[in-house]
This record gives sequence, structure tokens and C-alpha cells, in this order.
Amino acid sequence: MAGSHDAQGYDPARAVPSGPTEVRPLALRPVAGLGRIRGRASIFLAFDVGQWIDLEKARRRLESPSEDARIKGSRRAPRYFQFNPLPVRVSRNLAPLAFGPFVTESGVDITLYDFGGVSVAFTLPFDTTADHLIELATTLSDNDQLPDLARAEVARVLEQTKEAVTRPALSHLVEDYLVFQIDALDPPIRPEELCTRFRGELARILRSEPDALSEDEIGDATSVHISYGPDDVALLDWNVALLFDTESDDTRAILEFANMELLEMRFLDGQLDDSLDRAYEALGGAGPHAPGIGRSGLKRVGRMQVDAAILFERVNNALKLIGDPYLARVYRLASQRFRVSEWNAGILRKVEALESIYEKMSDRATTTRMEVLEWIIIGLIAAELVIPWLKGLLHRP
Repeated sequence: MAGSHDAQGYDPARAVPSGPTEVRPLALRPVAGLGRIRGRASIFLAFDVGQWIDLEKARRRLESPSEDARIKGSRRAPRYFQFNPLPVRVSRNLAPLAFGPFVTESGVDITLYDFGGVSVAFTLPFDTTADHLIELATTLSDNDQLPDLARAEVARVLEQTKEAVTRPALSHLVEDYLVFQIDALDPPIRPEELCTRFRGELARILRSEPDALSEDEIGDATSVHISYGPDDVALLDWNVALLFDTESDDTRAILEFANMELLEMRFLDGQLDDSLDRAYEALGGAGPHAPGIGRSGLKRVGRMQVDAAILFERVNNALKLIGDPYLARVYRLASQRFRVSEWNAGILRKVEALESIYEKMSDRATTTRMEVLEWIIIGLIAAELVIPWLKGLLHRP
């Protein structure tokens, strides 16, 4: 499950387990120091289901009760730090999935975003030792059953809400992110001590790595961290986050959205690659009958350009990053870890290339029309000269 999956040819009936399923036993590896750890893991999996979703219409078509996925504001923060529009969240009961001694809760939360994204969240409580937690992180990162199960649920939601989705289609892409919320440590450890004495163990959890890491890898894995108060700390890596905090619902919601945003950037990047290939083919044709030249070709390329721009703006404007400096910093750090700015830059370059191709196609079509008009004028002038001469020949005795 690490990074992303291209789950093609799945069978929804086969993906849904009938009861707790044993994935594989967790081998013990000695880790000293962190002691016993209690909390819960949230596994987020993001999918794209269409161009955009009419959330109000989707809410009316969902079978299960749904609610708005709000930023709850567990800390003091103005109310206007919020998603816009508010995503719709629905819960579904599913058979638990077992990972050795750990079992997921019997249900998932499914969140629909207006820009066509759907996020599925599994929850797995744990009360264990550090060595088991590292093995759990490794197992969850290597597991493919959760993405298959999530995809099957998203397919069911799409079937129910198809009328509310513009150009409905479940993409083969999936992006996952794992968040460990730590509620308690036994014995208790101060956050500053966690990030110094136990950074090696934390790095192994963040990298889902059962073996020891180099100092360089440890430094990189634990380099992005943030605290709100003296008793909490959040460590963010590219595929796993550790939240030592009992009030982290909002932080998890921000990380879930950042994961959703990364999926949409990957999806849009792939769409633009396909659009550029088709546009290059249209532009590369020779002569006035080249494929794509004319109104239909210009319309297709223009639609590609507009669709890309709309999706890009909807995703980037879905979360209002004002009103809560802490959550805004969490989002920026997560985006930095996911290299969202690099994805954005690449997408903007491709949009500009698509616009350039559109302009060249438009110029070529205009030039072709002008050439045709010139030949028509030349023909009319020739006809005006030849017709009187022909008439004279016809009337000559």
C-alpha cells in the first residue's frame, strides 16, 4: 500500500471479507525505550470518481445517513477556517480486517469532495509495544486488501450517486496515507525527549521500516514536526504521520485532505499527459485536413484546457487556509512533504503547453481559412475575366 497503487481488474465481491481476515503474523523485533503505546491508526485512501460532484444531490441519493465533514475546531480558532463547500461524509458497516493481533473497527468513513474526490478512512485501535507498532506500520504499508476493499465501497457509492457526478468514472489511481494518533505512552515521555532520544524508533515507524536506519534517513524522516502546546507533537513524513496528541481530529482531517489533494494532482497530471499527446497528434498533422484542425479539434483542445484549469482551481481553493495558524501550518508542512508545489508547477507548465498548442491550432485553422478565401477570390476574379470572353466566343458568327 506504500505510496500509491494502480488497482486494475479488481473484483468487489472478492475484495470484501466475510469476517476478520488474518493477513500475516507480526514478527517481534526488539525495540527498547518507548514502552507501551495506546492509540488508533487511521488509514486514508483517496480516489477520483469524476469531474465534480453536486454534493447536495449526492447527499439525497446516499442510502446511509450522511453529514457535513466540518473542521470541528477542538482548539480555539475562528469558524471560517473551513472547507468550501463542505464535503459530505457517510459511514458504512464493514466486516473487520485483522492484522495479526490488531483488528480494524467494523466500519469505514467515506468523504465526498465537490472536485470529484472520494476519501475512505479505516480505523484500527491499538494498545501495544513499540516493536509491534513498527511491525504494524510495515504490514499496513505492504497490504493490498484495504485498497481493494476501499475501491469496492467507492464503486458502490458512485453507483448510488452517479446522477450527481459529472462524467462519472472511477480512476485506477489510489493514494494512501497512514496516521498514528498516540493517546498515551507508558511510561510517559515528554515530546522534546521523543524527538531526541527516540528519534530512531520514530523514524522506523514513519518509514514503515523493520530494520535499523542510517542517521541520514532518521534525520530526514523526523525533520518535519510541529507542536501546538508543550504536551503534543506531530511528526509528518511522506506516507506516515505520528500525532502525539489526544485532540487531533482536525489535524487528521487536514492530513486526509492533503492526501486527497495529492491524488487529484497525480490524476490531473496524468490527464494532462493524455491531453497533450492527443493535442500534439492533432497539431502534427499536415495540410488542411490534418486531424483535429477545425472547429471540432479546437473545441476538444479548448475543453481539455478548461477542464484542467477548473479542477486545479477547485482543489486548491477547497480549503480556506485562514483563521487557524496551527492547522494552516500543518497543511503547509504536509503539502511540503508530499511535494504538492512541485506537482502544481508541473501541472501549470502542462496547462501552458496545452494553451500554446490551442493557439497554434487556432492560428493554423485561421491561416487555412484565409488561404481558402484567397483562392475563392482568385477564382471569382478569373471567372469575371473568363466569362465575358466565353460569351464573346459563343456569340461570334
